[in-house]
Amino acid sequence: MFGKSFEDKVTAALEKVRGSFPRAQISASVADKIVTLKGEAPDLDTKGRIMAEFNKLVDTDNTINQISIPKPAGAPAAAGAAPAPQNAAAAPRAAGGPRVHEVVRGDTLSAIAKKYYGSANKYTKIFEANRDILDDPDKIKPGQKLTIPD
Repeated sequence: MFGKSFEDKVTAALEKVRGSFPRAQISASVADKIVTLKGEAPDLDTKGRIMAEFNKLVDTDNTINQISIPKPAGAPAAAGAAPAPQNAAAAPRAAGGPRVHEVVRGDTLSAIAKKYYGSANKYTKIFEANRDILDDPDKIKPGQKLTIPD
């Protein structure tokens, strides 16, 4: 055999990512050439950067981002935060699971964010939650099923 196995490459990349982001706790599981990243990152920006760095280091068939961001204990709702619009149709939600939006022709992440959060500017929240299937926030395709985080 020549070179490292896929699992060895994932392990090496994971160690490098851990070194670059010491405040994050990251692990990985491998099934075929699909990698699932799990753990915690201190914030949404770090979560996205971890995913981007890992994907630069390892050529996977798919990298699933299951890195969570801890919510501060007892944190009140953000001052001035707009409640979810009452006229927005709720996305289907499995018992206790996340909402899912199936992309239709003409959808944009901004329009989807406006529908679920009342603000088009929150499109990055949806983009970051779906980095495992999206490379560019401007390139979504009909039929994709996007996770809509709370």
